Amino acid sequence: MPQYWLMKSEPDEVSIDDLARAQGKRLPWFGVRNYQARNYMRDQMRIGDGVLFYHSSCAEPGVAGIASVCSAAYADATQFDRKSKYFDPKSTPEAPRWMNVDVKLVKKTRLLPLTEMRDRPDLSSMWVLRKGNRLSITPVTADEWRAVTRLLEA
Repeated sequence: MPQYWLMKSEPDEVSIDDLARAQGKRLPWFGVRNYQARNYMRDQMRIGDGVLFYHSSCAEPGVAGIASVCSAAYADATQFDRKSKYFDPKSTPEAPRWMNVDVKLVKKTRLLPLTEMRDRPDLSSMWVLRKGNRLSITPVTADEWRAVTRLLEA
């Protein structure tokens, strides 16, 4: 049974358009430096899980497309790169602290703004709508997934 996730990315770092242009239309979801989000990737995400690709920290945040998880979790290479802003001196190749999965584009959609999501009672329980939620990866229920994908098709 597939699971569903909302994964946030700042569009000036990696946008849905970057994913659409990527070779094979797939990219690693790198740079996650929150243990809970890392644990979701490492322990719960499976190939084929659905992803709401969410643009955050921008003029109009919201869901910008649909993707899917297309790899098992593996060590995030940016943690070992001294020139990367995601470098972690406490992480080693033998004992990596940070993981990522690859995501593959399913389709770019219209932007479903956060403001529109807040107006939908059927989405009121989504983690992304909770006050103070800063996690870059959150689970999405099957009902929330269906509601969002219906809105994106409208």
